[in-house]
Amino acid sequence: MVTQAVSQRYLRLVLVASAVGTVIEWYDFYIFGSLARVLSQQFFSKANPVAAFLETVALFTIGFLIRPLGALIFGRIGDVIGRKYTFLITLTGMGLSTALIGFIPTYAQIGLLAAMLLFGLRLIQGLTLGGEYGGAITYVAEHTPDKRRGYYTGYLQTSPTIGLLLSLIVVVGTRLALGDQAFNAWGWRIPFVLSLVLVVISFYIRLRLQETPIFTEMKAKRQTATNPWREAFLSANIKYVLIAAVVVIGQGVVWYSSQFWALFFLQTVQKLDVVTSSTIVGIALLLAAPFFVILGSLSDRIGRKPIILGGMALAAITYFPIYSALGRVALPGNVNYPLAVFLVWILVLYVAMVYGPIAAFLAEYFPARIRYTSVSVPYHIGNGWGGGLVPFITSAAYAHTHSLGSALVYPIVVPAVAFVISLFLMPQTHMRTMWAKPAPAPAMGGER
Repeated sequence: MVTQAVSQRYLRLVLVASAVGTVIEWYDFYIFGSLARVLSQQFFSKANPVAAFLETVALFTIGFLIRPLGALIFGRIGDVIGRKYTFLITLTGMGLSTALIGFIPTYAQIGLLAAMLLFGLRLIQGLTLGGEYGGAITYVAEHTPDKRRGYYTGYLQTSPTIGLLLSLIVVVGTRLALGDQAFNAWGWRIPFVLSLVLVVISFYIRLRLQETPIFTEMKAKRQTATNPWREAFLSANIKYVLIAAVVVIGQGVVWYSSQFWALFFLQTVQKLDVVTSSTIVGIALLLAAPFFVILGSLSDRIGRKPIILGGMALAAITYFPIYSALGRVALPGNVNYPLAVFLVWILVLYVAMVYGPIAAFLAEYFPARIRYTSVSVPYHIGNGWGGGLVPFITSAAYAHTHSLGSALVYPIVVPAVAFVISLFLMPQTHMRTMWAKPAPAPAMGGER
């Protein structure tokens, strides 16, 4: 029986290796969104700029929608073969597909084939990310002590925010170094190609890791799942998967509405240039990043549920006034930087509330033998489908109505509904232990 967590020194290596790799994967994923306007000009016809932009956003969204399939595929591999090698595979696939985007000929060179190649690589990005993040959550959680799981996984939860921040820094830095003309002509390729260097570094660090002690013991005792899909989805466990999916859908919509759509809003609604909008969002992300760890740690004491649901409620209540205020202080040629950064910081603080404790909650909610699969699928349904639709729905709604209220209907209604449902169905998990004999998967119709 597993009785204690690993040494502090090795735990730090686990955190660094997992977080660095995950930051790079999120950088890979979000560099696409950060360059949506440039990509729309490079890979689609320029006859209708608005349609070209929405087509690019649709491709961006495809990467989210495919993620649950990646979660199914790689979740099964992770529960049968192991956590470590699975997310080495996903890291490699993500890095190569991102780098190759930097080498695709443009629409002017090869026509529609350019968009088709971009579509294919975007699918690979989504599939591999679908396997990466659930694996990272599982891997880190299975090394942490029970009473500090929220604190340690909170570091991992900063990785999407830091990945987005890194993408903005690289884009802005490259644009400033080359100038707008050179950047729009060919410099936009550099952030994609840079992914190769980052992935090689991360791959080397991750090779130093061992398998998690919990999975190692299960494998030694032949307690690993033989059919994770059946055990996760054709048993009583499906009830917990569905509850987790509702919670994560609310969390996912808050994440993308508060963080990523803030960038879209500044660029597409307020018409700010890339450097100005990225500077505002980047500073806010940097200032808010520590709160993922702070709130994760707080959830170790008061539980995951009140913090996550508090973030959903605040977001649903205050989105319209915050975005309205942001629209008034972030006008082209007249930007109130301190106030704009403050408003975006509040939005990202909501993200820290819903996202900081979610990794610990998911890892604690499911039995070890099917944890990779059970964590990954609801996570990517919530973030991939629920959250991933935010950029497309909000951008399309605003393009057709030019109404901020219409654009914010989805970001407000979904967290509100998820809050009400989760208030009754989401359990407190912070008192559960993972350092015990691995629990068997529940039988069909039984209770865990």
